[in-house]
Amino acid sequence: AGTLKVGNAFIAGETYGRVRTMTDSRGRQVQEAGPSTPVAVTGFSAPPDAGDMFVAVAEERLARTVAEKRAAAKKQKKGAGAPRMTLEDFHASIQAGEKKTLNIILKADVQGSVDVLGSSLSKLGNDEVNTGIVHSGVGEVNESDVLLASASNAVILGFHVTANPKVKQLAADEGVEIRSYRIIYEAIDDIRKALEGMLTPDSKEVTSGHAEIREIFRSSALGNIAGCIQQDGSTERGALARLIRDGVIVHEGKIASVRREKDDVKTVAAGFECGLKLEKFNDIQVGDIIETYALELVPKTLD
Repeated sequence: AGTLKVGNAFIAGETYGRVRTMTDSRGRQVQEAGPSTPVAVTGFSAPPDAGDMFVAVAEERLARTVAEKRAAAKKQKKGAGAPRMTLEDFHASIQAGEKKTLNIILKADVQGSVDVLGSSLSKLGNDEVNTGIVHSGVGEVNESDVLLASASNAVILGFHVTANPKVKQLAADEGVEIRSYRIIYEAIDDIRKALEGMLTPDSKEVTSGHAEIREIFRSSALGNIAGCIQQDGSTERGALARLIRDGVIVHEGKIASVRREKDDVKTVAAGFECGLKLEKFNDIQVGDIIETYALELVPKTLD
């Protein structure tokens, strides 16, 4: 996704650099490459490994920091997964008597929410524990946010915004926790509890799938029905769902019905067309994404 240009800073696995030259499949040098365009890139600090994810970032300094962190983690952990900092981990460290700063990356749908949340979160803490706002901004959670969180051992808080599947996968690979909120006091309360060592979550959100609205069918009896293509995973009747428009969460509710052609069905799998009806909600638009998810109960643990 996106467009890569000569001069862009990047990271790939444990290597980083800045794009010096790009050559297309015909051997011609190009200045930029759009989505799905194969190019050969020079400018790596070291040879990358096959399968490494290539990500363009805003600053070469960030790319270098993340690459060095990955290399150090691999050496120390002998290939084990990336270290994680979650609110549960922070809770455990407080219980162990460690002095800690909870680093936070804050993203919201409007600047006003960024300002209110940033100000409120910065005031939390005492002589033993406090918060540090590493970065804040407007818009959906992106790859640069995840890489910065990985480098600074931070959690990402999203208010009325979310991350697309590619960014969520990168977060999982990097061991970065993304938490989404729709009510300001709930975000502040969670951070306060983490600082107090009292956070006891009892559920975990697991994404089921994403469906893109391609057409809208209007019914006087049933309301608006979304004609969709299931992009990944599956959508099940009765599942928890959120409507995402340009990276912003517009509505949260449930899937009222799922149809395949003319039949009501229980579920639809990836790659198939379907008709989805959101429970008690009709303000849908072509291009919206319907994300379904489930809440899994998890045991309380401080280990």
